[in-house]
Amino acid sequence: MTAILTRSTGQLKSLSRHYMLPDAELTLWPNWLPEMDSLALLQQLVDELSWQQPAISLYGKSVVIPRQQVWMGEPHCRYRYSGTWFTPVGWHPRLQALAAEVSRSCQQTFNCVLLNYYRNGQQHMGWHADNEPELGAKPVIASLSLGQTRRFDLKHRQTDDQLQLSLTNGSLLLMQGACQQYWQHRLPKQSRAISERINLTFRYIPAAV
Repeated sequence: MTAILTRSTGQLKSLSRHYMLPDAELTLWPNWLPEMDSLALLQQLVDELSWQQPAISLYGKSVVIPRQQVWMGEPHCRYRYSGTWFTPVGWHPRLQALAAEVSRSCQQTFNCVLLNYYRNGQQHMGWHADNEPELGAKPVIASLSLGQTRRFDLKHRQTDDQLQLSLTNGSLLLMQGACQQYWQHRLPKQSRAISERINLTFRYIPAAV
C-alpha cells in the first residue's frame, strides 16, 4: 500500500509551479506523490479495478473511446459525457483515502474521480473541457498522473493562447477559475511513449444535482 502524504500547506506551496493564464489559473506539483509510491499505486489500480471501454457519441456516431476508464465516487455523482450517462462505482478504499488527501492539498472538496488508463502512447484523449452541467459553472479539477510521462496541451477557445505541460509520474495539476469555460485540453498521441499511464481527475458534484 502506498503512503499518504503528510506535507504541510507551506511545503506544498514551495514545491508548486503556478500559471496565471487568461481566464484560468493552474497549479502544478511535479512530485506530489513519490516516484515508487506512484508506480505501486498504478500497478494496484491496474490489477484491482474493473476497467471499461465504453462507447460515446462523437459527431452523431457511436465511438469506442481509445483508452479504458472507471468512474468512481459517491452514489449521487452521476454525470453525462458525450451523450452517455455514467453512474459511479463505489469507492476503492485506497482511492477514497487519496481523494481526501488531494482535497487537503488543493484546499478543495472532491467526491468523485474519473480514472483513465492508457496502455501506451497510441491511446489518447482529444480536445475537450470538463464543463458538464453537473460540475457547476466554474469546476475545480485536480489531475493526478501515474506512470509514463505524457504531454498535456491546453488552448484558449477564443484566442491564440496555448500552454503545453509535461505531466510526469506522481505529478498533480490543479485547474481552477474559468479554465473549463474558456480552455480546452487534450492528451495527444505520442509514439515514443511506450509505457502505461493512469490519470485520475478528481471532481466535485453537489448532492442536489
